[in-house]
Amino acid sequence: MPAPVHAATATHVRAGRRGHVTRALPEELPVAMVYGGSTQAVMMATPLDLEDFAVGFSLTEGIVTDAGQIERLEVMTHPKGVEAQMWLGEDRAEALSARRRFMAGPVGCGLCGIDSLDEAVRALPDLHGTGPVLDAAQIAGATEDLRGWQPLHDQTRAVHAAGFLMPGRGIVLAREDVGRHNALDKLIGAMVRQGLDAGQGAFVLTSRVSVEMVQKCAIAGGAVLIAVSAPTAHALRLAEGSGITLAAFARGEGFDLFSHPERLRAEVSDVA
Repeated sequence: MPAPVHAATATHVRAGRRGHVTRALPEELPVAMVYGGSTQAVMMATPLDLEDFAVGFSLTEGIVTDAGQIERLEVMTHPKGVEAQMWLGEDRAEALSARRRFMAGPVGCGLCGIDSLDEAVRALPDLHGTGPVLDAAQIAGATEDLRGWQPLHDQTRAVHAAGFLMPGRGIVLAREDVGRHNALDKLIGAMVRQGLDAGQGAFVLTSRVSVEMVQKCAIAGGAVLIAVSAPTAHALRLAEGSGITLAAFARGEGFDLFSHPERLRAEVSDVA
């Protein structure tokens, strides 16, 4: 497997002086999701936790509805990239054949290659009445808590992370990738493989909240989403409709709560 970090030398210019500096850069390479010998998607990703990525991608893209439907998984390295080769049960293999499509795009594109507008606005699980109740301090400190789980970011300052927070325990699991969607897929795959229930905690993101990030969280069963940056308007509408508590701009002292405040413990007072 290729190393996830590459050392590069650059000319460093500051205050009229020039010198040389070595920087650690995150690697990205094509990762093909292959089902039954046919490529379904090619994503640019960091070569870490690719088994988790394959499982999470398969779940959030609706290729499988349960990780047990992946009968075999092998990650194979080739000169030009990596293949995550998966074999599905007969029912899921037939369903996939019926909706076969190809996705190829740059990091940051979460809807590349979908074959209809219906797929872009697919129905999401109803999460009303599920999920934990969180203290304000837990939400405000979630992204700072996640910082302790980002070794690749510490080396490169160039990758995203997605973490899973449990009440009273903080972040218990996290994954990193150059792509924010990939980081979340890796986390969801890791949680499924480790038996963590998304409904018992909150997803925490180092990125903005776009439509596909809400979709992935909902499909995984996560009723709380905390992010360091803003949601898009349509992402907020999806969160409201599916019953997801969306907290954004979570940075130390506070946060903005955009939807379903019933999961915030009643310990804060309104500004007079």
